[in-house]
Amino acid sequence: MKVAVCGTVGSGKSSLLSSILGEVPKVSGSLKVCGTKAYVVQSPWIQSGKIEDNILFGKPMERERYEKVLEACSLSKDLEILSFGDQTVIGERGINLSGGQKQRIQIARALYQDADIYLFDDPFSAVDAHTGSHLFK
Repeated sequence: MKVAVCGTVGSGKSSLLSSILGEVPKVSGSLKVCGTKAYVVQSPWIQSGKIEDNILFGKPMERERYEKVLEACSLSKDLEILSFGDQTVIGERGINLSGGQKQRIQIARALYQDADIYLFDDPFSAVDAHTGSHLFK
């Protein structure tokens, strides 16, 4: 099931996600979230290191799942262009990536976690309409 929360700037979408993640103290009531969560923030966070490490984020490599995630996040063609593919170093000590590439790596990291619940905060802001449509599917 996919659920989208839409609203104007400042309407509380990010605050709602923070509440679901337990980062905002409750004034009253209760909230129960069952299962593992993967969260994609608005501004991509990339660690200095290889692209592969940014996606795996400490999880063991499962090649088939990894390739599916790369394809789902429209990263395969980007990696073909890079001399060292997913072994390319990015971040402070590596090459610069576009905002869209960083965002797609961040989404790939979330998808690779194989979580029960995925929370995305404005995930398509840095990607073009075609890529955004592909990612949403």
